[in-house]
Amino acid sequence: MRLRNRIFWITAVSAFIIDQLTKYWVVQTFDLQQTLALLPGVFHFTYVINTGAAFSLFSGKVEWLRWLSLAVSLGLMALAWFSRWLTFWEQLGYGFILGGALGNGLDRFALGYVVDFLDFRLINFPVFNIADVCINIGIACLLISAWQKPPK
Repeated sequence: MRLRNRIFWITAVSAFIIDQLTKYWVVQTFDLQQTLALLPGVFHFTYVINTGAAFSLFSGKVEWLRWLSLAVSLGLMALAWFSRWLTFWEQLGYGFILGGALGNGLDRFALGYVVDFLDFRLINFPVFNIADVCINIGIACLLISAWQKPPK
């Protein structure tokens, strides 16, 4: 049997593994709130925990985010498993989103919070992680996919 939407599965698993490995490295290497300036004033690794949603919105009140991550993950897996063949950009997009949702979802279920560490200080951006990057890359891939399809 040939696996349908292979790029989706490879992308999702790779994104999830990279996210979890980087978070493990940060937790093992840094103390909470510790920072390492890679480019002082521009980019740092800063170990923080996020009990909220994106940008720490709703901190401490996001039990529902666990279940949202699980629902999104199951929905994307069902889409890839049961749907027609997805285009290259759709597979990449949905795969990155699944990898990110699984990475942050696992943190929420196992730890009760998400480990964040990518700290862009030049633009005073909230600290984030690889799962967040993957979700944004996934959205960009889906936008590319939408632009390539003629409207119906």
